[in-house]
Amino acid sequence: MEINGVPIEDTFAEAFSMHMNRTIITAYDLDWARTTALETTGFGTSVIMAPSEAGIEYIMSPDQTPDGRPGVRVIFATGKKDALETQLLARLGQCVLTSPTASAFDDTPDPSGKFVIGKKISLFGDGYEIKKGPIDGRVLWLIPRMSGTCVLQNEFGRVKGVAGGNIIYCCEDVESGMNSGKAAVRAIEGVEGAYTPFPGGLVGSGSKPSSKYKVLFASTNEKFCPTLRAMVPDTEIPKGSEFVQEIVINGLTEEAVAEATKVAIEEVCKHPGITKMTAGNYGGKLGKYQIRLHDLFK
Repeated sequence: MEINGVPIEDTFAEAFSMHMNRTIITAYDLDWARTTALETTGFGTSVIMAPSEAGIEYIMSPDQTPDGRPGVRVIFATGKKDALETQLLARLGQCVLTSPTASAFDDTPDPSGKFVIGKKISLFGDGYEIKKGPIDGRVLWLIPRMSGTCVLQNEFGRVKGVAGGNIIYCCEDVESGMNSGKAAVRAIEGVEGAYTPFPGGLVGSGSKPSSKYKVLFASTNEKFCPTLRAMVPDTEIPKGSEFVQEIVINGLTEEAVAEATKVAIEEVCKHPGITKMTAGNYGGKLGKYQIRLHDLFK
């Protein structure tokens, strides 16, 4: 199978379950809402060591948000549900409350559980905080601060989502890999329910779940390291490829991850210099979800 001359390997991306929350962050303009969202989802790469896999899901117009202002929808994911509450408290308290004009509202679909977040963060108001609602089904806390009132919803939801979807592709050079990768991440932002953790949505250090060192449970995926091609007999890199890119895709549902994978592949294959498209899996031993690349285009 090929798309625009790029061979698509007949394989699958292996994904697994994580606890997730979806939050809307609003601000006085879209640029500042996005700045706040980037800060709030910072250090949100891999659960190998980061406390949460977090990222931007969707850009929202004022008519789509609870307070009628520009917004950015973000998703947080953790391996343990209690850790998700800790991350929401830390990230909303330290990155939304502190951001001039920013507010945050829960937008988790069909939550299986909820955390009381707004009330706890509202204590920053030192007795001047005000509880409002329900307003359109939301109980809100109004927290006074120097840049005006911060509005936080009281409860934020939790749902089981899908993490670890991915594509891995080989490129002729850095430019072809980065240009196609950035375009693919922008395309994924148009898919509701899916998002990309890692810096700018791109993974520069794809890993395998093993290591020769006992202190590590993950290490570099040498089969896809261009500098090791001559040293690794079973290298996956074709000739003429000097750069390999991975994009990890998480989502609220398996369908969202699959759709985001499809649009990412289509976008990457529009760019020159792409020599091979594949995905990372471990024979089904890592997770129960299998996003098969060829099936996406049937």
